[in-house]
Amino acid sequence: MSIASGIWIPLVTPFAADGAVDHAALRALVRRYADAGVAGIVALGTTGEPAALDAAEADAVLATILAAAHEGDVPLPVVVGVSGNRSASLHARIAQLNALPVAGVLISAPYYIRPSQAALVEHFTSLADHSQKPILIYDIPARTGVRIELETLLTLAAHPRIVGVKDCAGSLATTLALILDGRLQVFAGDDLDAFATLCLGGAGAIAATAHVAPERFVELDRAVRTGRLADARANFHRLVPLIHATFAEPNPAPVKAALAAQGWLRDELRAPMLPATSALRERLVRLVAELAGPDVSHALEPAATGLAAA
Repeated sequence: MSIASGIWIPLVTPFAADGAVDHAALRALVRRYADAGVAGIVALGTTGEPAALDAAEADAVLATILAAAHEGDVPLPVVVGVSGNRSASLHARIAQLNALPVAGVLISAPYYIRPSQAALVEHFTSLADHSQKPILIYDIPARTGVRIELETLLTLAAHPRIVGVKDCAGSLATTLALILDGRLQVFAGDDLDAFATLCLGGAGAIAATAHVAPERFVELDRAVRTGRLADARANFHRLVPLIHATFAEPNPAPVKAALAAQGWLRDELRAPMLPATSALRERLVRLVAELAGPDVSHALEPAATGLAAA
């Protein structure tokens, strides 16, 4: 088992003016990224504000994403984010996902409780034993409070359903060691690491900034894979200012601000998150406009959702 390599979009959850999930905008985004040539969608990951959704809303969001992802001639793979620190709830969620046409599951370490490395091995192994889908481990200590150490990841790599890692640990040594070991697909989880991870032989990137410049990220991946490193480097250097802006304020506020400026959704987040500041919105609009060229000019056109005129 494996999960498609390349650029994945950790999809935002659009909200309407009344705070409800905007399923029309959600569907439009999925088709937008399918047309851009991304490898797949991550549903209900950090960028999707899953903590702000109740269970019924999360299920409805996933249903819309799956339906939209299967509208084309070739279905777009969907990986589903799973997080929490109550094992029984996580096992129940895995059982639900087993019955759905998802390509895999992205599972983070239990947050807040900071388990030992031995406990992490038990945690991920137990979930993998119950899963019928490939599993990506989400190593993001800044959010969970615990780092998944290299030895732990290499131990977990022996499980047949644990196939990769979303790498947000900030350790080049760990990234390289995992790639050299070869058993896990390594996806950059920090957008600034995308180029380096690809050049080292990583599988791809799960990149929030790709929401607003998907063609640029897809071309970055293709250029590295075809050995056009000078082109890839130049492309990445042009993306760096946008990446910095996308994470200048808490995610996903900047991404939503940029998408709202493009007309794809309303600039709405749920409390306790706040929208991006007006200064950052202006900066994002300028940066996206500077990136636009013949190959990505349609990315700046308002989506056919009526939002641009709203």
